[in-house]
Amino acid sequence: MDFPLTFDIFGKTILAHPVIESVGIFMAMRYYYYLKRKEPRKTTFKISAAILIGATAGALFGSKFIGNLENPHTLFYEPFSLKRFWTNNTIVGGLAFGLIGVELAKKIVGHKESTGDMILFPLLLAMIIGRIGCFFTGIYEETYGLPTQSIFGMHLGDQYLRHPVALYEIAFLVLLWFFLKRIINSKIYPSGFAFQLFMVSYFAFRFCLDFIKPKVDIFAHLSTIQYVSLCVIIYYIYITKNENLFNHKKIQTQ
Repeated sequence: MDFPLTFDIFGKTILAHPVIESVGIFMAMRYYYYLKRKEPRKTTFKISAAILIGATAGALFGSKFIGNLENPHTLFYEPFSLKRFWTNNTIVGGLAFGLIGVELAKKIVGHKESTGDMILFPLLLAMIIGRIGCFFTGIYEETYGLPTQSIFGMHLGDQYLRHPVALYEIAFLVLLWFFLKRIINSKIYPSGFAFQLFMVSYFAFRFCLDFIKPKVDIFAHLSTIQYVSLCVIIYYIYITKNENLFNHKKIQTQ
């Protein structure tokens, strides 16, 4: 097939990626509201609105901020371009700063319960559909892999056989979906555990995946995305350790 995939709509040629991505966001939102209606525990409008605003603002800022930091030379040493800044995005920044936004919003409204499990599967759905759009873009956005001679190599718009990293990520997310579904259905883990497991698993995957993608090394042969991934993994290891310590002390005092 030819890359990038485009649609002819009303006489205009439109890239498939933003169209597929928009469909993914729409379907994820509908799935989220479907799950929310089935949830026996209801949250107030104030809490729901605060979490939504925090997540949206954090994800929007983080996706563009980290997306532009992937190549610091372009951001700091070339004339600033609003169009370039706005179009550089990465899901890694969106997830990391979306998490920060939600945690800040929860502190402001005084909500202490975990909210991650509710958004987990809608988020996975949006990411899977979004990566389909990334794949159809080929080499025309920075979501392709390095040249390879392995059996997985594909022509994505140039003369090289490349790692189809978008397909690797789709396969990983589908497997992760089924694994996390079993975790939640087992009902032996506390609320929020599945979301924590998702975040650690995904950021560990992205840390490894960047080794077979074109990247700008910041320090010690690691990219901006890899450093962000390490920070998120360390954060979850830290809070998990603290939660286990707290629960242990609680049991001793009973």
